[in-house]
Amino acid sequence: MIIVPLKEGENIERALKKFKRKFEKTGVTKELRKRQAFVKPSVEKRKQKIHAVYVQKLRLSEE
Repeated sequence: MIIVPLKEGENIERALKKFKRKFEKTGVTKELRKRQAFVKPSVEKRKQKIHAVYVQKLRLSEE
């Protein structure tokens, strides 16, 4: 549960903004999107390998 402490006379918009920031940091929406569709482990590994190759090429091109 997310708790947002409020100061005396604090604006409700500011409190809502604090709540939204804390909610984003928890990663709940990311986890929800991830769980909506199952990705096979082999497909996930393939994506990770492709991404690793891409990042490696970027780093080599910088040097």
